[in-house]
Amino acid sequence: MKRSLILPLVSGIFLLFATQHVMSRQKPIEQASPPIEPSRSPFDRQVAGSGIVEAQTENIKIGSPLAGIVEKVDVAVGDTVKPDAPLFQLDTRQVEADLRAGAARLAAAESELARIASMPRPEDVPPVEAQRREAEAQVAEMRDMFQRTTRLFEKKVSTEEEMTSRRARLDVAMAQLDRMKAEEARLKAGAWDAEKKVSKAAVERARAELEQSRTERDRHTILTPHMKDPDGEPAEFVVLQVNVRPGEAVASASSTALIVLGNIRRKNVRVDIDEHDIPRFNPEAEAIAIVRGDAREQYPLQFVRIEPYVIPKRSLTGDNTERVDTRVLQVLYRIDESGRSPIYVGQQMDVFLKATDRTASKATAGR
Repeated sequence: MKRSLILPLVSGIFLLFATQHVMSRQKPIEQASPPIEPSRSPFDRQVAGSGIVEAQTENIKIGSPLAGIVEKVDVAVGDTVKPDAPLFQLDTRQVEADLRAGAARLAAAESELARIASMPRPEDVPPVEAQRREAEAQVAEMRDMFQRTTRLFEKKVSTEEEMTSRRARLDVAMAQLDRMKAEEARLKAGAWDAEKKVSKAAVERARAELEQSRTERDRHTILTPHMKDPDGEPAEFVVLQVNVRPGEAVASASSTALIVLGNIRRKNVRVDIDEHDIPRFNPEAEAIAIVRGDAREQYPLQFVRIEPYVIPKRSLTGDNTERVDTRVLQVLYRIDESGRSPIYVGQQMDVFLKATDRTASKATAGR
């Protein structure tokens, strides 16, 4: 009898234990408050978008027009630079050698042009004049001998062969005289005009090659670009990022920005508005931005412009439900930082725009 009660008793004990265990696990889980208060819109109806802070001149990504080895970097992050200020320089040893060779070629071409332009040399004229006078004397001598031989031939004293020989020698002397006169005239006339033009062209070519080498040397020094701020004044830039070091090799078609510049006296936020929210977007509506991580502070926004080309969304928030095939309209707003905590270029902000229902407005106007 006692043994028959043991099994039901043990079963009852296990049943009580299981019931107590299940009941203890049914207690409601306490909801923990988020560590950071999320951003909340101050508008009843709004268009929300994700924004990236950028400089008022946009973030200028500086590259290199040439491939080479970086010789020195002239700026550091946080420096303020003006237009035409050097940012970094590539190795210029080869181009400096080309410059020296070009300068030598130019000097040689200019010397050749000066030589041709100064022709004839004063010391070259007397020898040619002396040769001309010598030829004249020979002509006179040959003419006298020919005349004597002619008279002797008429008196039947000289032979016809001798007279013919004297005539030939006279003709040779006269031809030599004509040649020496022509040489003297050519020398005194100076260089030929075509020869001068060829020399001038050689000088211009050498000068152009030297200028080309200088331009190539200048291209090895990367300078701050010329831009104007919204007030029309030359923009001063702040170095936001430096991704190049001395000794590194850079490519001319690199996708990586070697240096990033921007005028951060004022900052803009580039807002991505979902294509489905475009009908409710109004550029004149009130807009505020909230820095992620500090929902207590709101930054008023001032409309700057719309970039009227809807593009695929590239700035992702990391939400698992976010569609990657979304297209967005990018709108720029100026941020009012006065009396508020500073914000930084590249920082992400939650932007809320007061929404307007354009469809409803059109329907009401039609009625």
